[in-house]
Amino acid sequence: MQSDENIITLKGMYEDYFLDYASYVILERAVPGIGDGLKPVQRRILHSMKVMDDGRFHKVANIIGQTMQYHPHGDAAIGDALVKLGQKDLLIDCQGNWGDVRTGDSAAASRYIEARLTKFALEVLFNAKTTDWQLSYDGRKKEPINLPAKFPLVLSQGVEGIAVGLSTKILPHNFIELIKASIKILQGKRVKIFPDFDTGGLIDVAQYNGGKRGGKVRIRARLEVLNKKTLVVKDLPYSVTTTQLIDSIIKANDKGKIKVKKVIDNTAKNVEVVIDLHPGTSPDLTIGALYAFTDCEISISPNACIIIDHKPHFLSVEEILDISTANTKELLRQELLIKQNELEEKWQFLSLEKIFIEERIYRDIEECETWEEVIEAIDIGLKKYVVTPSMKAQTGDKRIKLLRDITDEDIVRLTEIKIKRISKYNSFKANEMMAQIEEDLVQTKYDLKNLTDFAIAYFENLLVTYGSGKERKTEITTFDSITATHVIANNAKLYVNRAEGFIGYGMKGDELIGECSDIDDIIAILKDGTMKVTKIADKVFMGKNILHVAVWKKGDDRTTYNLLYTDGGTGKSFAKRFHVKAITRDRVYDLTAGNNRSKVLYLSSNPNGESEVVTIQLSQGCKAKKKLFDYNFADLDIKGRSSKGNTVTKYPVRKITLKEVGKSTLGAQEIWMDEASGNLNKDERGINLGAFDTGDLILVIYHNGTYELNPLEITNRYMPKDIAHIGKLNSKDPIAAIYYDGEKGATMIKRFNIETSTQNQKFSFITEHRSSKLYFVGVGSSKPVEYAYMQKNKRHAQIIKLEDTIDIKGWKSVGNRLHTGKLLSVKEVASPNDKTESNDSEEEPEQVNKIIPGDTIEFDVDPQGSIFDLDED
Repeated sequence: MQSDENIITLKGMYEDYFLDYASYVILERAVPGIGDGLKPVQRRILHSMKVMDDGRFHKVANIIGQTMQYHPHGDAAIGDALVKLGQKDLLIDCQGNWGDVRTGDSAAASRYIEARLTKFALEVLFNAKTTDWQLSYDGRKKEPINLPAKFPLVLSQGVEGIAVGLSTKILPHNFIELIKASIKILQGKRVKIFPDFDTGGLIDVAQYNGGKRGGKVRIRARLEVLNKKTLVVKDLPYSVTTTQLIDSIIKANDKGKIKVKKVIDNTAKNVEVVIDLHPGTSPDLTIGALYAFTDCEISISPNACIIIDHKPHFLSVEEILDISTANTKELLRQELLIKQNELEEKWQFLSLEKIFIEERIYRDIEECETWEEVIEAIDIGLKKYVVTPSMKAQTGDKRIKLLRDITDEDIVRLTEIKIKRISKYNSFKANEMMAQIEEDLVQTKYDLKNLTDFAIAYFENLLVTYGSGKERKTEITTFDSITATHVIANNAKLYVNRAEGFIGYGMKGDELIGECSDIDDIIAILKDGTMKVTKIADKVFMGKNILHVAVWKKGDDRTTYNLLYTDGGTGKSFAKRFHVKAITRDRVYDLTAGNNRSKVLYLSSNPNGESEVVTIQLSQGCKAKKKLFDYNFADLDIKGRSSKGNTVTKYPVRKITLKEVGKSTLGAQEIWMDEASGNLNKDERGINLGAFDTGDLILVIYHNGTYELNPLEITNRYMPKDIAHIGKLNSKDPIAAIYYDGEKGATMIKRFNIETSTQNQKFSFITEHRSSKLYFVGVGSSKPVEYAYMQKNKRHAQIIKLEDTIDIKGWKSVGNRLHTGKLLSVKEVASPNDKTESNDSEEEPEQVNKIIPGDTIEFDVDPQGSIFDLDED
């Protein structure tokens, strides 16, 4: 029976076995060492390739087999690590199909692909004389503890590993920038380095935090607008493949967050993912949505962990680079010391050899009978011509001064000199060789004395030799924050049941409020003066007797609420104006004084901060002398939503009616129209329509010769292809039009002012004949106009000033005849009086022929010569 002393408890097993396993995984598998920046499997692969290196390519299967002598974890782990090393294109030259990190395609089988070490790897990674060795796992081979790497590999290649209770993620950095940063460190300067990826793209490093825990970087694909219907992805975010990117786009489209027609992967030598948009979809808005809802933008949190002295340390990338640069400097010092020792030994032996041969000391051993006598005879013979550190040199001594005492090993080497060499010994060449060694020795000692300068020169040589083609590929920039609710496509409709108090996008039998998205927040204000904002859903209860419901935008400082309510405690009525810029979702806010039985008498939501004048009628039985009066909200300041408001009356109110809408108290607001979708926006996207105040109208002139006046509604949508002009209406700006009159068969010109006031109705300002066609329209423009026409098989062009050609008439007038027949083209041109921008050159500007209004210029007929063809006939 087993005694209790031999029983191992579960707690003991956990403490011993599990911690041993955790330490092994951290130190031997997942986390790289600071010495060479490599994981053990990578180090063993590179060592095996060095052992096999003969300058030619080797089958990867053979490399894997060689590495298995050092690595105990099987061929699959070695093969995967080798492929990843090769794909980084720094240490390994690859031949064959090694896969593609951009598309996610895997490499071919190991028996079909080949590899060898790059010249860079051979230069910076290997030196047997400065390498510390250990026995392999089975004791049969020696392997390096660390490769003597004279370059920050861990920062250049990046690394990712997951251990037990520990992980590391170091992003790759730019080859050239690392070298330049190391030089600056050696010069005593502070440096900052940032990630760079082979896949290119854009990166925001504002929160990088030196790659330490808690930092993050945002990485974006590079998106280009090919045309109004097509976007192209040119660069991918780091670690995202084209397949992953396309899948994320399709998924977002299926959820209604973006609207795309088709996605095509044309990736070959360069990345090219083509995204076709639906007609009327804004490319700019879609780009924002792609960044918000797909893998076109990702966020990575680095966690720089490295093994130092058999322990994991969390450092910044700058600290890692400091240590790596110091290690490189130390390795260079060791190499110089080794080189100095080798040069000294070589000089010592050449000096002894010169004396041994020239002074024919080898003849002294002819009568020696034992080996000891040979050694002694040579030693005595040499000392006649040399001075060693243990001997005292005399004044004027012409003997050769050796660097160290003569040893038996030196004498043995002299006895091994072949007779052929002695007979053909060239004293002149020997002197030249010794002089060269002395020169190299002086240089080596100088480099050791000036080690920092030598290390800088080493890095500069690396930069010159291997820096070509390794320029930064990822552009460092600052990203604008994208609010998802601003870029998501409207994929739902908002409904409300005011009496029951429900809102949602699944209540199709109730009152329709308008379009929204499934991630919007909805604001509701009730009859009792309470307010709540909640995330939209299929059906949500907000509270009974809803007065106002709309999509709520965080930080909206334009939408102004005008509220007039009766306080349930005092019976007084108060008025207030307020914004709702920030809230806690699903919290009920009281907009009144907070007393029971308070109720809202009047409420309006004004998107541009408009004031209002309301007429208030008091109850007939009250004691007020004036029972009917006007109240102007413009007299109120805009305050917080929790303010009580200003007293309006202490008497009961019977009815409140809107008398007139006032001007915005916030000032005019700039409005733009997206050129692709035709949607209006305040985000400076597309064509600027002007600064709009309350009551301002939009003037829209169409290619069919009609115009229309529209009140400003941000929800307005237009068809850009049908529009000749759109902008804020200024009644003082005359409209100039050149059109073909189908009834008269002639081209007409007219100028007129907008005289109509009816809104949302189109008025035709050219004749309604089916052949009539608008050539040109200008609003308030004073630029000359050039029109071209054909006459006697010659192309003619004439320039006129519209205001000098015709006076302003009524909008219904036909106008004056400009030309008999149709025109080829019409365009605005620069006025002869316009001053061109000066340039800094002192040379005389090139002479150009000035065209004076009224001149006629003849051209030979050229079918492709017109700037644009206005006549399809």
